[in-house]
Amino acid sequence: MVDDRTTLGPLQLTGGHWGIGDAARPGAHWVEFRPEGLHQCGPDAEGPLVPWSRIMTGIWITWGKHSWNTNSRGVYTLKGTVATRDGGWMRMTLRDPYEDRQLRFDQHERPYRAVDALRLEFLLRQLTEDGKPHLLGDPEWVGRAVACLAGGKNRRVTQRALRRAAAQAVVAAGPSSP
Repeated sequence: MVDDRTTLGPLQLTGGHWGIGDAARPGAHWVEFRPEGLHQCGPDAEGPLVPWSRIMTGIWITWGKHSWNTNSRGVYTLKGTVATRDGGWMRMTLRDPYEDRQLRFDQHERPYRAVDALRLEFLLRQLTEDGKPHLLGDPEWVGRAVACLAGGKNRRVTQRALRRAAAQAVVAAGPSSP
């Protein structure tokens, strides 16, 4: 198992659960990966649970305070970090019934490297395309996948390179723990 300081963009291990967003900051919103699905967490109340089986299309991330900020999908600085600090949204299309869903998260104080945020997004997309998003509910599996994707140089962000890195991480992480 990896420690709580291991990250991949907005994805971080906190208290034994992987999640997107700053789960340690009071008053923040975050999305937790649980065995049964994605769980929206926040200061006001526990939000909805999105079962893994309902996720139909790949999950993508947009940046900005409001859910309608779809133009902020790829705003990065010259230093190779995510430009906005206002938060973000995990977006996906669900089945039965069909609907678009957005789950809110607040960013950590640390900047996110653009390559890490993009690798995370491609990993989420790869698992959905393979019909295996439930692997995200296994903290040990996610830890192995993140170890394969985190770090390295902040370059090679072509779609082909990102797709290959995500596929290699899925293979390297192996099967899910029982």
